Amino acid sequence: MKKPLLFLVLVIVVVAAALSLRAHPLDLGALRDLLARLEGWRQDHALTLFALVFAGYVIVTALSLPLALWMTLASGALFGFWQGLLLVSFASSIGATLAFLAARYLLRDWVKQRLGARADKIDAGLKRDGAFYLFTLRLIPVVPFFAVNLLMGLSGMPARVFYLVSQAGMLAGTAIYVNAGTQLATLDSLSGIVSPRILASFALLAVFPWIARLVLAMIKRRRAYRGWTRPVAYDRNLIVIGAGAAGLVSAYIAAATKARVTLVEAHKMGGDCLNYGCVPSKALIRSATLAHQMRHASDYGLSNTQPHVPFRALMARIHRIISDIEPHDSVERYEGLGVEVLLGHARLIDPWTVQITAHDGTVQRLTSRAIILATGSRPYLPPLPGLEVVAPLTSDTMWAHLSDRDTPPARLAILGGGPIGCELSQAFARLGSDVIQIEQGDRLLSREDAEVSAMVQTALEADGVRVLTDHKAQACGITDGEKWIEVSHNGSPQRIAFDEIIVAVGRRARLQGFGLEELSIPCDRVLETNDYLETLYPNILAAGDVAGPYQFTHTASHQAWFAAVNALFGDLKRFKADYRVIPFATFTDPEVARVGLSEAEAQAQNIPHEVTRYDLAELDRAIADSATRGFVKVLTVPGKDRILGATIVGAHSAELLAEFVLAMKHGLGLNKILGTIHIYPTLAEANKSVAGTWRRGHINARLLGVVRRFHDWRRG
Repeated sequence: MKKPLLFLVLVIVVVAAALSLRAHPLDLGALRDLLARLEGWRQDHALTLFALVFAGYVIVTALSLPLALWMTLASGALFGFWQGLLLVSFASSIGATLAFLAARYLLRDWVKQRLGARADKIDAGLKRDGAFYLFTLRLIPVVPFFAVNLLMGLSGMPARVFYLVSQAGMLAGTAIYVNAGTQLATLDSLSGIVSPRILASFALLAVFPWIARLVLAMIKRRRAYRGWTRPVAYDRNLIVIGAGAAGLVSAYIAAATKARVTLVEAHKMGGDCLNYGCVPSKALIRSATLAHQMRHASDYGLSNTQPHVPFRALMARIHRIISDIEPHDSVERYEGLGVEVLLGHARLIDPWTVQITAHDGTVQRLTSRAIILATGSRPYLPPLPGLEVVAPLTSDTMWAHLSDRDTPPARLAILGGGPIGCELSQAFARLGSDVIQIEQGDRLLSREDAEVSAMVQTALEADGVRVLTDHKAQACGITDGEKWIEVSHNGSPQRIAFDEIIVAVGRRARLQGFGLEELSIPCDRVLETNDYLETLYPNILAAGDVAGPYQFTHTASHQAWFAAVNALFGDLKRFKADYRVIPFATFTDPEVARVGLSEAEAQAQNIPHEVTRYDLAELDRAIADSATRGFVKVLTVPGKDRILGATIVGAHSAELLAEFVLAMKHGLGLNKILGTIHIYPTLAEANKSVAGTWRRGHINARLLGVVRRFHDWRRG
């Protein structure tokens, strides 16, 4: 029998039984009459009656019929306290488990399909804390008995756990009602079964599992610190190691809350983003974009002009921009905010002590109640034979290495087809380099939808980049003074000559040299942390690239708030890091920006969705700017305007995405965006236009027919 049909049959049975009970309601008088008629039969067939009542109780609870209370009272009256308790305790738990399994079989797949990725998060939470929640609900039935059975059946809780926790959790309440059944003759009403004192006792009992969990957490915490001697007093409230985005924000929050905080940086304030990543790369892209616009000035009604690229001056501009932003992240600024800034290498000596070795060799040790590791990441160099021979550049080293050149590299190889590789490939091609981009996968930007990857590849190739996807790097070397890289495609090797090679195949967390091994803090690719960004030692937290799972400056800053607040106030209140809405962008031309699910991810995860698309070629401002390449694509829940994800490809897409980030963060749907006034003419109108496209696709045709007839009637 198909699941929907079986579910329908069960619903009909339950509804029919409920209606029958409503037509013939039970009360204490009717129950006493029934028991009186059974008394004689019970004396002659006690075992048979016990078995029948047991089976009936299982059926009643399995079908969620509103008879459990009456059968509990009857069991106490018929069999006495101990036999009645035995019957009801096991029968109710078995019946509840059957209802649990029925809900899982009939409804779980449908619910998971409707909830999508949220179902996995709910399952993960229930797997961790479900037994506590269930035990509490069984002790204080704030949620009806049958509802608990059905709701838990939709989760991933093991059936044996559900049964055992239900058996234990319902025992106290069962005992009270069975005992009431033994006193049935003296009961005037059901309200007399439980007194306020008993209800208060239940409430206190329900708190027990949470107290137990708190005690277990304290034991686990003590176990983590076993073998270490905690300081009697601390020099600092917080020590932050690393002055990148995560470290700076953490230190700022600590100083703002008047904590005594020390920030330790081994190299440059501002970290990778300011000195090697976001800032210099965007400055490079802006210069390259202008060079491209000069070559294509005819698109704007002007004359095409071949740009002259004084590369040394261009690189000087990049370093000047870094210098202009440096004061925002400087030692002076943070000391002015109340942060003690120490320049040197930090190393953990124990869970509360940090040793700082300054650049002049002086050493000091500071103790702190809490420590935040924000040590960032570095470019990853793959184990490619001969790579070290050709002196590879990375996004960290290229700025200094190329600064003294008068011209960009004539022949540039870029290894990697991710965001960094694509951005640098296009920028250098526009500045005049002959660029070859090598990607092992079958397409660029593999995290994006295939159509996005194709659009970016077409744009790069139009700018002169030779894109080699599905090409695996085999080796590097130098022959007769010429550098080369050998790649393989479909088993065929090929050598490519170059002057410089930039390796952009990812980044790895900085984990070595900080004393993590000596403290046995688990770390593989990143530091292992819990939901609160705590490591093995709850007072040592991590934020930014070193903590994962994202490697964006904005997520590092986002994590820093949680890490700092938990580090300073975690004994009072802790906050789980929130990764529900994480936007990111690739700054190619066209830009690619996304938040939430892509279409490919939704399909891979079997998440029901609708796709609404609006092409920028239809947008007035995009036409006026000659920036019609791209689109806005939004995924929504079928039939609803709730946003599951948004991808924007086009000019300034990273800025345009902010509206969808806000909407998803605060649960606003496309109808809210459609109802918001957008300035005309702007690129931001694309967001309203895609919302309008969705709205037109969800017009109620029947209602339109009624409206049409109304207008016809009005015309006479």
